[in-house]
Amino acid sequence: MTSLTRTRSRIDWSGIAFAIVLTLLIVGPLVVVATWAFTEVWRYPNIIPQKFGFRFWGQTLGRPDVWNALMLSLKLSTVVTLLSALICLPAAYAFARMKFPGRDILFFSFLAGHAFPKFGLLVAIAAIFLQLNLIGTFWGVVLIQLVGTLMFMIWIPVAAFQAVDRRMEEAARDVGASPLRVFWSITLPQAGPTIFAAVLLSFVGTFYETEGAWLIGAPGIRTMPVLMISYINNQMVIQYGAVLSVLLWVPSFIALMFARRVIGGGAFARGFGG
Repeated sequence: MTSLTRTRSRIDWSGIAFAIVLTLLIVGPLVVVATWAFTEVWRYPNIIPQKFGFRFWGQTLGRPDVWNALMLSLKLSTVVTLLSALICLPAAYAFARMKFPGRDILFFSFLAGHAFPKFGLLVAIAAIFLQLNLIGTFWGVVLIQLVGTLMFMIWIPVAAFQAVDRRMEEAARDVGASPLRVFWSITLPQAGPTIFAAVLLSFVGTFYETEGAWLIGAPGIRTMPVLMISYINNQMVIQYGAVLSVLLWVPSFIALMFARRVIGGGAFARGFGG
């Protein structure tokens, strides 16, 4: 009994060390960037900034190109998310509830874009878009960003529709409810929160998408992430890029915390279950 107690109370120091190293690798760069965003003077070899302040926040937010990029990113994300929902949600319902030839192959084909190196796929698409005069256009970026929403807007809603209690739907039909009434009163309230989380994740993923917006949209389309990259690469003032980075963290943090509470880890697994 004593040896068993000792075994249970033994501390896994290797696991703790790995967790600490992993935390430092992930959190460390974020802390550095956040510190730069609120720093006015930080000179080598000082470990701690000599002066904190909000001067660079005012300078960054006072630039017209920042607000133009923000409005463009919000517009793009809204359009892409709405189009994705219009296209993908009916398809997700069909995958979850209907049996038809080639269903499984077609279902997995929606992930084909994520099975290959993304940049290589974007270059191939860009060659096609060049022939269609879509390079540097708003709708060219919309089309390329639609590809990135398929995982969220197909797989998660499929899991949501599959998780709906069919017995409640059958009971509603037995008492004379129409199919539309059953969907509106039974199916949608149960699947709705998970679908909303998928829509939110699609919006956030589109808002932060960089490679497609840069490759397809340049030079006419400059979203917030593309602008941030140009600030980091071309500006001598580090704080400009740091401020934009912190601004970009806020909506993603809120959205991901909400989606995590609603979806949980089993949603993807249920989607794979077909």
